[in-house]
Order: sequence, then C-alpha cells, then structure tokens
Amino acid sequence: MIYKEIINKIEKNRISTTEVADCLGKTGALAGIFPLNKRHFRVGKVFFCYAYNESNWELHEQISNLNEDDILVVEAVNCNDRALFGSIVSKYLLLYKQAKAIIANGMLRDAHTLIKENYPIWCKGVSPIGCYNRKNSEPLDINIHNSLKNMYEGTIAVCDDSGVVIIPKASINEDFLEKLDFIEEQEDIWFDCIDRKKWSTFETVCLKKYLDDD
Repeated sequence: MIYKEIINKIEKNRISTTEVADCLGKTGALAGIFPLNKRHFRVGKVFFCYAYNESNWELHEQISNLNEDDILVVEAVNCNDRALFGSIVSKYLLLYKQAKAIIANGMLRDAHTLIKENYPIWCKGVSPIGCYNRKNSEPLDINIHNSLKNMYEGTIAVCDDSGVVIIPKASINEDFLEKLDFIEEQEDIWFDCIDRKKWSTFETVCLKKYLDDD
C-alpha cells in the first residue's frame, strides 16, 4: 500500500520536514505549530478531529475512534486561545490508544506534565485556561467541517523539531516516493560538494556545478 511505503521510507531514512516540504514545492507546513518537546520524530497517517465554540465535548467523542499508530490532528474553531485538553487526554491518546503523536492547531494545558512525560506533541502554545466540557447546542458549521475534512482526510503528517508538514492526499503516490529518493540523493551530493570538494554554496546550490563535473 502506497501509504505504508511512504511512511516507512520517511521513517526509516529520517527524512526531515524540510526535505518533505521541498518535495511538496516548499509547501505543506502547518503555520505556527511547534514541538512542545524536542528531539521527537514522527510520521503517520492523520486522524482528524476538532473542538469548537470553547467546548471540547465533541473532541472527546471523536478521539475514541482513533486507530493505533495514527497521528492525531486537532483543529480549534472559535476556541479563543482556550486550551483544547491537557495531560489526561494526552495520556489516553498516547498510552492507551497508542497514537504516534498529537498535533494541536491550538493551545494545550498541563504543560508541566506534558513536558515531564516528554510526550511527542506539537501545538501552537500552552495555557492554563481550558475549554469547557459542555455539549454544543448546534453542530459545527458544515462548510467549516467540510473544509477541514478535505484538508486532512487521507493525509500523512511528518513531525520533527522544525514543525509539522502535511502530505496531502493528492501527493500520496509513486511520484512522491521518487521525489523522496531524489531529495535525499541531492542532499548527499550537496554535502559532498561542500565538505569534500570545498565548493561554495553558490557553486553547489545555485550553479549546480556537480552536473558538469566529470
């Protein structure tokens, strides 16, 4: 299966978010998302869920369906910088549901515990002020829901110290596998030119003198 091939290639070769983004034409990064704890590297299929209107009730319902080895991506809609959840949900997801990682496009709380446990978490920041645990009277706006679903459904997330890059469903194919091979080979060539041949970065990256080198 193409998903497994791409995930395995990135995981086994530790292909960075920088390299993956280059394969995507320098796109794919989730803006403002940073690692809460350093030196984690995760890649996996995305499980998408959301919280909205300062409530995490619906989020609790959704995460019960997460599969082992998924990477959870949570979107905060109209949550006004309230933390989506904290240590209890994180422990449930990472220990008991066996999620590979948590990505929150919003705030989290209980930072002291999340840091102490060294959880693989990427988020926008932390706050002691959490969302309310109350059921919304109306469902999430269908247009917002469909837009987010189209953004994340069937995607792969790559996470490291530089942030998070999402590989869109349209790019999960054999062509992308070839791009991953190419970007790794190019990096090896560039470092060889700099380290061994002592070329400048201009000669290497811009002029690509190695293409004419015998």
